[in-house]
Amino acid sequence: MKLGFTTLAVFMRENNEIIDLAKKHGFEIIEILGEDMILEKDNHEFRDCGLDIRIHSPTVDINIASLNKGIRRESVRQIINCAHIAEELNANAITVHPGIIGRNEPHLREQAMLFSIESIGEIIDNSNVTISVENMPVRGKFLGNTVEEIERIQEETGCYLTIDTGHGNTCGNLEEMLNLKKISYCHLNDNDGMKDQHIALGDGTMDLNLLKKIDTAIIELNRFDNVLKSQEVIRKRGLI
Repeated sequence: MKLGFTTLAVFMRENNEIIDLAKKHGFEIIEILGEDMILEKDNHEFRDCGLDIRIHSPTVDINIASLNKGIRRESVRQIINCAHIAEELNANAITVHPGIIGRNEPHLREQAMLFSIESIGEIIDNSNVTISVENMPVRGKFLGNTVEEIERIQEETGCYLTIDTGHGNTCGNLEEMLNLKKISYCHLNDNDGMKDQHIALGDGTMDLNLLKKIDTAIIELNRFDNVLKSQEVIRKRGLI
């Protein structure tokens, strides 16, 4: 397994320190947390650093499926900007959330799905980096938490997928998600099967046997000690 971690686990550390930490512990990928306060910095250190760079596009106050046109348009603009930064850093992909719906009623959810698909298509058309849409956790407000919705988004836009193991675990559809086509990489984390807790691998109920289906992934946790703990779980299973 080609493995990395998110900069969320080393939040606000210097870029060179993050790169050195990745190489010291044998990681091959860094996923940059792409919130505005991070992307507005000069991140040139990540360009040609010898690691596979990915970016998680901004999520705070972002909703590409919003029924409010102004919010939707600004969300798309910011993600396209993230894609352009990814191009400058020679990043291989950006992960995008498919959006949320305020009132989870069937006709409103369908309209939000249409807006999400339209937005993802626009992002793809205005970027030269792999756009990878993430499956979401079980709560009803999230789009893309069923296999059917993720497949529909992919079929209608041609996007790649980022499969989050914790999200799939809360929905009870992780194995099905991992069987989908054009998965660019995975987010590895665990939980109790009900809440999106983002805890270390092995500390929750995720079926760790499913890790053998994954060839490229980042560990998505907010503490680096738990990143290393999860790396060791993967190593003990002979996957790295």
